[in-house]
Amino acid sequence: MSDDARLAQLEEEHVVLVLRRFDRADAWELGRSIAERALAAKHPVAIDVRTAAGMLFHASLPGATADNDVWAAKKAATALRFETSTALLEARIAHGGRDMYEPGWLDPVTYAVAGGSVPIRVDGVGVVAVATMSGLASADDHDAVADGIRALQQRAR
Repeated sequence: MSDDARLAQLEEEHVVLVLRRFDRADAWELGRSIAERALAAKHPVAIDVRTAAGMLFHASLPGATADNDVWAAKKAATALRFETSTALLEARIAHGGRDMYEPGWLDPVTYAVAGGSVPIRVDGVGVVAVATMSGLASADDHDAVADGIRALQQRAR
């Protein structure tokens, strides 16, 4: 997929990945479904669903390391701060946007602009949480999470 097509896809997801509701049971279902697919594929990843106030779901699958947990936390902090998927931020930067790591902007100790964290938006409410995966390539982490949210969205209809 071309960079332009990927950016367009991510911009569309930003608008359409909206749920009617989201609670702790939904967080469990989302995290579990992403983890089950990752386990089946033998992906060594960390997966979490969190709010700004705390963790709702966490799994560290076989082969994942503590580094994956650190990256998941950084990606989640970025997605929560900007209420945008980290893959979309990454694509916008690649398309000539601001370098988020320039001095005085984002601290790389706390934030990461790498795909894999996607905001959970609730219709009429806004961003209530983020779902994150770390351990694969940036686009693969993002797509796994976005697919999980899309599946949750379909079940809730």
